[in-house]
Amino acid sequence: MLETPPAARKSASRNVYAFGATSFLNDTASEMAYWVLPAFLASLGAGPAQLGVIEGIAESVASFAKLFSGYLADRLPRRKPIVVSGYFVANLVKPILAIATSWWHVLIVRFVDRFSKGVRGTPRDVMVAESVDRSRIGSAYGLIQAMDSAGAIAGPLAALLLLPHFGLRGIFWAAVVPGLLCILVAALGIRETGGRVSKENSVSQTARAAIKNPLASPTLRDSAGASISWWRPHLPGSFYYVLVAVTLFSLGNSSDMFLVLRAQSIGIPAKHAPLLGLVFNITYTLLSWPAGHFSDRFSRRAIAAAGYLVFAAVYFVFGLAPSTLAIWLSMASYGLFYALSTPVLKALIVETVAVPVRGRALGVYFFVTSVATLLASIITGELWKHYGPHLPFYVSAGIAVVSALLLLVSRRKQTDAAA
Repeated sequence: MLETPPAARKSASRNVYAFGATSFLNDTASEMAYWVLPAFLASLGAGPAQLGVIEGIAESVASFAKLFSGYLADRLPRRKPIVVSGYFVANLVKPILAIATSWWHVLIVRFVDRFSKGVRGTPRDVMVAESVDRSRIGSAYGLIQAMDSAGAIAGPLAALLLLPHFGLRGIFWAAVVPGLLCILVAALGIRETGGRVSKENSVSQTARAAIKNPLASPTLRDSAGASISWWRPHLPGSFYYVLVAVTLFSLGNSSDMFLVLRAQSIGIPAKHAPLLGLVFNITYTLLSWPAGHFSDRFSRRAIAAAGYLVFAAVYFVFGLAPSTLAIWLSMASYGLFYALSTPVLKALIVETVAVPVRGRALGVYFFVTSVATLLASIITGELWKHYGPHLPFYVSAGIAVVSALLLLVSRRKQTDAAA
């Protein structure tokens, strides 16, 4: 077994904070623009159908990027260049929104932005898992997600303060500042982790040889003795069961911009859209780290299932839309869903598979769920267009309940087997 020296472990652990800082700055830049995007599209003559196309195409390209980057994350000894370049390109194109004159200009920006996020996302998550012990993976993902959503608080808040004075296009220009800081922190603060392993996440010498020369050593074995082919990676049945449940859920999880459109349709002014993001992200920020921390000690499946049930309740209220107060309260509760699912599911995927194929497992997970989200955005846009806003939200709520039950059934089967 190989063990990382204490100094190296300390350096690697700093990555959690470096990634947290880059996530905060990047999301500050992104969310300044994201929550005013529906109003900006409306000013360009676009509506829900165009929004569905934009978000759908953006998510589809991100899904392929995540799949490919997951493969690279397992093969390349250096992952930092991929991560840094992803942040660089994403923040380079954001200011183009300030000079956009058509909805397809917005499509191009979202396309490049999501592609860059897809490229950097999987290698980053693998680096996070390599930077901490196995018993702290959930907490690490939760902390980074908290910083990410803290940026999503700062972004809408900055947009609210700037909007009356500089307008929509002025907000896009202002987003350049945190974007440039994000690139700087990523380049200087992130430490390379390729090849680092702790006692709990150790890889055999054979695995290391296969990483460096997969043609000479095409097969290795995980800690249980199961073979792992680099061309056909071994992913266990438990991984695919979780994947099915999460993919089904994603078919009802359309772009959050439809929540903003729904809020506007019942009387919440477009200028308050950034405030909706602020309310949602306050909850998300406060609860992400505790959710990740608890998932290190309790069932990750049960925690994620609870998140899905919260999602179902929120979408049911949005479909019913009894009052603007109900919408505001539901938007606050929506942050709880994200806190209980996003960091927890990443940790669940990482712990379900062997160390040498973490990148591919995360890549497959991101790819499949992103494709499902693409379909969800397109379907929601069409359902809204033909049947009004109520039906798509009710459908999404029903799908979320079924997905939660699948995760809970999986948990019960595991408990019975252990008994």
